Amino acid sequence: MSRLNLAFFKSFRMKVTVLFVLSLLAIGAISNVLIYRYTLDTQFEDLRAQLMMIAQTASLTVDGDMLIKIPLVPEGVNTAEYKIIAAKLKKIKDSGQLIRYIYTMTKTEKEGIWQFMVDPVPPTKEESRFGISSLPGDKYDATRFPEMLQAFKSPSADKHLAGDEWGTVLSGYAPVFDKTGKAVAVLGIDTDAQTLYSMQREITRRLVFISLLALLFALVIGFFFSRQISDPVKKLVAGTHHVADGDLKYEVRVKGANEFNELAQSFNMMAQSLQKSRDRLQDYFYRVVQSLARIMEARDKYTRGHSERVAEFSGKIAEAIGTPPEKIALLKNIALLHDIGKLGVQEDILNKHGKLTDEEWETIKKHPLIGEDIVKPVSLDKEMIDIIRGHHERYDGKGYPDSLSGNDISVLSQILSVADAYDAMTSTRAYRDAFTKEQAVAEIKKNSGIQFNPDVVAAFRKAKL
Repeated sequence: MSRLNLAFFKSFRMKVTVLFVLSLLAIGAISNVLIYRYTLDTQFEDLRAQLMMIAQTASLTVDGDMLIKIPLVPEGVNTAEYKIIAAKLKKIKDSGQLIRYIYTMTKTEKEGIWQFMVDPVPPTKEESRFGISSLPGDKYDATRFPEMLQAFKSPSADKHLAGDEWGTVLSGYAPVFDKTGKAVAVLGIDTDAQTLYSMQREITRRLVFISLLALLFALVIGFFFSRQISDPVKKLVAGTHHVADGDLKYEVRVKGANEFNELAQSFNMMAQSLQKSRDRLQDYFYRVVQSLARIMEARDKYTRGHSERVAEFSGKIAEAIGTPPEKIALLKNIALLHDIGKLGVQEDILNKHGKLTDEEWETIKKHPLIGEDIVKPVSLDKEMIDIIRGHHERYDGKGYPDSLSGNDISVLSQILSVADAYDAMTSTRAYRDAFTKEQAVAEIKKNSGIQFNPDVVAAFRKAKL
């Protein structure tokens, strides 16, 4: 009997079973670590992007000229300017679960030492006992936070969790401008580190649970189906690499109604769940950016509703030219954001009645690049980024920012270009009256093959706008 038992444990089936179990454990551990790291990094970067967007949106609501009127002494809290700005900041803080602290700071004469201007939430009694204060003029050592020091130039966010006398937080920052466009302060938003710690614990719990199930499953099927192991394992390994590389739409396909097929389905469900989470975060980003676009258009009564009309016109032109439905949906979404880069252009230039100077025109021409920079940190679709960058390219190569020509320009960018031009011409602007529809169509037809793609112009004339 002992010889039979010994022979069984030396059998090929048992060796393959043990090898399978060990291999699957190794693959599972590697894939789990990669997915764990990828998921945490993705969520961390999405959180940074959210903080930057919220900080940038909040900074637009702060009147920089009013802010600098606040005396930077403790009694400054009694001024009308302080109370108005504090009320705005508190309203923003109360509207979002992410926000723990919101405040404004400015530089002092000493390098790296800043001072508080407005903090709508006074320190707690416990914080006060440790000498923590954020009254106007209270000093703060900003040298500990490199991203904060950059915030006078552009929106930024901490790349790592960091601690100071206020606790361990992750922060986003954005400059506050006066009416001349000069950055006079920085608005900061802190979120509690507990948010990230909670995500990490939940992801770890799920991965441990999945790993234990995978081990039990491997022991059972490895013993009975050792001959059918290699092909499914190879496919699962390929699947883990795709997911680790960010391809969450990849599906593992295993033929047959067996346990390996079920494992493949479980793997696909996990990838789909990660994809849905990423889609929800990206959808949130689009809504935030669309809100910024509406804020931008609200500053100019002449362009109000421009993005929505351009999105609608682009969809109809794309349909007329035979674009697939999923591409039409993509184009309409990005059309809503195509001018988001104008947030980085001074309002007095955007609304200027007279002719722009060469310097002002060069500033305007930067808005596709600014829009690309806004969308790039979160958007995972390169085509969407290319549409924003290229919607002012011309068919003859005289556009901007890259002077692309002909078919080197994305056809979706060329569709957006025609829709954008048509709405601009048929809308009243500060410097001219609106064209009639007939005049606008004639002008676009006149520039077919010059500024616009002839095929797109033909589809434009066919579409019912």
